[in-house]
Amino acid sequence: MKNKIKEIRRKKGLTQEQLAKVCGVARQTINAIENDKYDPTLQLAFKLSKILQVKVDELFIYE
Repeated sequence: MKNKIKEIRRKKGLTQEQLAKVCGVARQTINAIENDKYDPTLQLAFKLSKILQVKVDELFIYE
């Protein structure tokens, strides 16, 4: 599953570390998600959506 997390995170001025801390995960988790190496749980997907202030379907692209 592709995503726009990196793009949106940068527009919001957040680092991977900052986003990870707010989400309660490791920075490596955010990195893996951004690089399409890990699909987040539904709970984490909704957390990311809320923190980045976008709808889940705007954040993730199902192919």
